Amino acid sequence: MALFKAFIPGLVLTLAIAVILGSNGTSGGWLNVHRVNIEQIQFYWSWSLFLIFTGLGWFIFSTID
Repeated sequence: MALFKAFIPGLVLTLAIAVILGSNGTSGGWLNVHRVNIEQIQFYWSWSLFLIFTGLGWFIFSTID
């Protein structure tokens, strides 16, 4: 259950950091921030950031429970 709770903060933090880095024109090095096009919606995304933040959220939520 803690993993499912961790998806929301992982998603929010990833979008926030990726928008900041992507709008400044950087790829973030190993973070690999890139622009994603789904239908006609464009946003910045980084899978490595998502995995890091979800793992951190999972650890925090599992220690709380």
